Amino acid sequence: MRAPELIDIGIRRLMGPIYSLDDFLDLLRRRARLILSVIFLGCIVSIVFALMQQHMYQSAEVIQIEQPTIANDLAPSTVEGSSARRLQLIEQQLMARDNLIGMIDKFGLYEDASGLRLSEKVDLLRSAVTITGVAAAREGFADDGTISVLTITAEMDSAEQAQAVAHEFANRTRSLSATQRQEQTRETLEFFERQEANIVRDIAALEQELQAFRSENDLSIEGSVAFRRDEISSLNTAILALDRDMIAAQLARTRFYPSARAATVKRLEDEIDAQLASLASQRTLLNERRTALKESLQTSPEIDRTLASFDRRMDQLQDQLEVISTRRNEAEVGFSLEAAARGERLITLEEAQVPDYPYTRSRKIVALLGGMASVIAAIAVAFLLDLRHPVLRTARQMERETGLRPVIVIAEAVKLKGRTARMARKAQAPKA
Repeated sequence: MRAPELIDIGIRRLMGPIYSLDDFLDLLRRRARLILSVIFLGCIVSIVFALMQQHMYQSAEVIQIEQPTIANDLAPSTVEGSSARRLQLIEQQLMARDNLIGMIDKFGLYEDASGLRLSEKVDLLRSAVTITGVAAAREGFADDGTISVLTITAEMDSAEQAQAVAHEFANRTRSLSATQRQEQTRETLEFFERQEANIVRDIAALEQELQAFRSENDLSIEGSVAFRRDEISSLNTAILALDRDMIAAQLARTRFYPSARAATVKRLEDEIDAQLASLASQRTLLNERRTALKESLQTSPEIDRTLASFDRRMDQLQDQLEVISTRRNEAEVGFSLEAAARGERLITLEEAQVPDYPYTRSRKIVALLGGMASVIAAIAVAFLLDLRHPVLRTARQMERETGLRPVIVIAEAVKLKGRTARMARKAQAPKA
């Protein structure tokens, strides 16, 4: 058997007895009762299903994320992290179980569904609210995770509830964002203030410890070892200058003119003597100071190391205090920005409105589609029944299937019942 013949046989088996419009109309006529029954039942089911469908309403509120009014280069904020990460944390807090239960109790959600457990209501509300963000335009090739627009959508079986839930979620999002930023800046400021207070306390304790060490080791001269050595060097320079002045004054006594009067010579000698006495007195004071400093340096190597350790610790604490003070000032600026609402803000771009129409399909359309599906299903059932029990019903089908033309066609004998059968027998009876 050739391939075209096999294909023709397969098509015939698939089509069954229907090859023309007349065959199809004959199928509808023969199976009219079944088709009408299936259509009737299907329409009833479609109407019931359409009436059971709950209309759903959708409302959305759009929030714009406004960047700080003052550039970070001029007044840096202490709030770290991208806006996408912060909004993700806020979404997790909003979708927490306790927060959703509070929303259900506040707006009386799902009161009609009395058979639902509280956990099921929480799951329904969590799936009914969606929060989506739109990323801001990139600057260059790096993605800094900045969000420009945030859309909060709520789907409820009541238009008023959809608007109220979307608006409430938007309000809580804005409140949580502002609260988190203020708390973060306040905690940062408090941290640096504590650090600064701790360092100041450590410096005061170190000074007391250094004073006690000096008292124990009879180190009455204030200042570090290097400072005292520098002071001794300065005293040596000053004493050397006084010695030069004294030598110059003594040489001046030998340079009087021989022809000068005795009174003049006497006056000059008295002035030189007074100058020498003053220079000697100054030299004595400087020398005593130098001697005291030298004696203060005559300590053991252990004391020198201890004093040097005090100096290093003091320098380290001073450096830390300078760094912490700078950061505390920056934290104060950041806290002031957030307190004055000058940082990143979430403003309402489009407030949630009460929807006019549900977004779900109309009940009439559902019933109509169900009726159309019932008609198709009824015809399909009738076709499958004929395909399951194939019968040659007309001469045309006989000739098409077997290639033989019938000589005579006898109509189907219909068995009459009841009154119709009695009337037929009476009509066929011979007359007297």
